[in-house]
Amino acid sequence: MNGFLIYIIKSSILLAVFDAFFLLVMRRSEWFRFNRIVLLAGSAVCLLLPLIPVRVKVPTAYSLWLGSMVAEPIGTSSVAVTTAADVSTGVDAVQWPTIILAFYVIGAIVALIFYIRSYSAMFRLMKHYPGKHYEGFTLHLIDDSIPSFSWLRHIFIWRNDFERYPAIFTHEQAHVRCGHSIDLLLSSALTVFQWFNPLVWICRSELKQVHEYEADNFVLDKGIDATQYQLLLVKKAVGEKRFLLANGFNHSKLKNRIMMMQTTQRAAWKKLSLLLLIPLLAATTLLMAECSSNDAFVYEEQNSIDKVVSGTESLSDNSLTKETTSGVSEPVKYGLMETKPRFQDGDANSFALWVNQHLHYPKEALEKKIQGRVTLQFVIEEDGSLTNITVLRGPDPILNNEAVKVVSQSPKWTPGYINGKPVRVVFNYPVVFQIL
Repeated sequence: MNGFLIYIIKSSILLAVFDAFFLLVMRRSEWFRFNRIVLLAGSAVCLLLPLIPVRVKVPTAYSLWLGSMVAEPIGTSSVAVTTAADVSTGVDAVQWPTIILAFYVIGAIVALIFYIRSYSAMFRLMKHYPGKHYEGFTLHLIDDSIPSFSWLRHIFIWRNDFERYPAIFTHEQAHVRCGHSIDLLLSSALTVFQWFNPLVWICRSELKQVHEYEADNFVLDKGIDATQYQLLLVKKAVGEKRFLLANGFNHSKLKNRIMMMQTTQRAAWKKLSLLLLIPLLAATTLLMAECSSNDAFVYEEQNSIDKVVSGTESLSDNSLTKETTSGVSEPVKYGLMETKPRFQDGDANSFALWVNQHLHYPKEALEKKIQGRVTLQFVIEEDGSLTNITVLRGPDPILNNEAVKVVSQSPKWTPGYINGKPVRVVFNYPVVFQIL
């Protein structure tokens, strides 16, 4: 669940960067088909980039802000309370990721209903006015005075307009021939997925505007007089918005359409400016990359702790399982393991889940409003038991003792292996106590 929320946030940031660039640089370009491809392909790239695992060795916006805001780092246990009543249950008083996800789902459902209603209105009209094949299209002649529009290979047009103004029918033919309905289907799905992102809605509107520019250009290429066509646009501009999913003759801003028809120059440099998107999206992706680490999770303590529980120095490069004078091998750092230890057939997240189920916020600490992070270190023995549980850093003995007590009750792990043999493994583990 938390991974899905992080994906939504990352993709929305990338889409915002891309859409803002397009609106600032490309929206007045006369390369209509090119702009359509850029909008659709760019949006697809922004949705795919967060799925590519990218790790860097320096702190990023993700490690410093996003990861801690939406989800705990891997293998972290936490307990949060708002009232003393929560002490008896040890359950988080507010599951913020769950609330955020629920809010997101509700918004997506509302956006989906918005489009379903538009579909329903169009299908009712299609059923009421059965179409007939005309020049390779399905033509629906409407008796009521409504603005013409098209959807897939269906053209809906007021009978009077069809008989008096051939340019309107030519305009709708252009929408069908260019496949604009497919663009709108894809952009509609994107707005449902990213309903909270205003730039996505703005770029969907911009895409419809590009459709109108392309259809207008198609009409003029057919030899229709530009002045007469522009006068027709003014005459028919009634601002009807009944069929929001369809391509319509009056859906776009009239002034922009007329200005675009009068433009004769095409700025080729705007195509080349798209090359700037590559470093821009790459930089944004790196800012949201996870910070790599030799251990299972990323914390400040990991940079300063190089000694194992027994107090010996870090293992040399020549041997990973050096024995002490007592004949007991030194524990190996978790990040150096060939086969890492596992807890109940899972990873560190499984252990975090188990700890969360057994962790309680001490009543005394709650009354004194003590909170913070307890960083433990322990050794996973060759038989999977936990020993040498030590507090490396903690805000107060009350919280420290609670964290040690719970971890000491842990069931056995599956030990780590090097060269096919079980070895002792040192493990740093954080437990977060927070009063909300």
